[in-house]
Amino acid sequence: MGVENQWVELLTMVCNLSFKSATVPNDWKISNVMPIFKKSSRADPGNYRPVSLMSVPGKLSETIVKNKIVRHLEKHKLLCKSQHGFCKGRACLTNLLEFFEGVNKHVDKGDPVDIVYLDFQKAFHKVPHHRLLRTLSCHGIRGKILSWIENWLKDREQRVGINGKFSKWRGVTSGVPQGSVLGPVLFNLFINDLEKGVNSEVAKFADDTKLLKIVKTKADCEELQKDLTKLSEWATKWQMKFNVDKCKVTHIGKNNPNYKYNMMGANLATTYQEKDLGIIMDSSVKTSTQCAEAVKKANGMLGII
Repeated sequence: MGVENQWVELLTMVCNLSFKSATVPNDWKISNVMPIFKKSSRADPGNYRPVSLMSVPGKLSETIVKNKIVRHLEKHKLLCKSQHGFCKGRACLTNLLEFFEGVNKHVDKGDPVDIVYLDFQKAFHKVPHHRLLRTLSCHGIRGKILSWIENWLKDREQRVGINGKFSKWRGVTSGVPQGSVLGPVLFNLFINDLEKGVNSEVAKFADDTKLLKIVKTKADCEELQKDLTKLSEWATKWQMKFNVDKCKVTHIGKNNPNYKYNMMGANLATTYQEKDLGIIMDSSVKTSTQCAEAVKKANGMLGII
C-alpha cells in the first residue's frame, strides 16, 4: 500500500502542476493509432476507424478537464438538445426513439416526409484547432482550462500500428483524437451551432446527423434544400467537409414528391434502406428487415454455441 500511495501522490503532483502551468507533458501528447475495421471492403483504407491509444495518466487528467466542462455546459444549458452523443442520459436509443417518433407521427397523419442522412468526411480529424479554441471561448470556457486544452492540442504526434509494426511518428495539425476522453466533448461543442438557422428537425449523435422535413409541396422540398445549403455553408466556413457520396435521402409516404436534393454541387443518392446507428430503417417505416437481420445473427450465434 505504501508504494501505491507514493504513486498516487506523485501522479497528483504531476496533474496539479500540469493544470497550474497549463502545460501538458509530451508523453501525454503521443498516441499509437490502431485502425478498427468498420464495414464494406477491408482493402479500402477509408473503411477503417483510426482509434488512438494514449497515456493512461494523460487520460485521467483529461477526465478531470472533461468533467469540469460538462458541469459548465449542464449548468448553463449550452449544448443543443439535438445532440445525443456522449451526453449524460442520452444515447443511440434516445436519438432513434425521439426522431422516429416524429417520423411515425407524420406518417400516421398521411403526411409525406423526407429524411436526409449526412456524413462528415473524417469529422474528428478535420476539426481546425484555432476555430475549435475560438468556439470553446464563445461557450465560456476560458482561462487556465482553455490554455491547458490549447497546449493539449499543440505539438501532438502519432504513429500507426498494425500487427506489432509501426510507422514513423507524424505531427498532428488538426482534429481531436478518437480514443481520448476529452475529444468527443470538444467535437460536440465544435458542431453545436451546426443547425443554426435550419428549419428542418435535426438529430445528431456526435458527427452522425440527420434531417427530417414534411414535404407536402414543392415549396416544402425547396425549404429542405435551403437547409442543406446552409449546412454546406457552415461546413465551408468551419473548414469541415461533407462526404456527399455517403449523404443519402429517404422518401417516405405515398404522395411524396421524390424531390432531387443536392449538396456542394452533387446530387444526393436516394436510399430505401439505411443503417441508422446500427438499426436498419426502411422507407416503409416497417421493422421487418431489422427483425430478420436480428434473427439471422441470433441463429448464427446459436449455431456457434
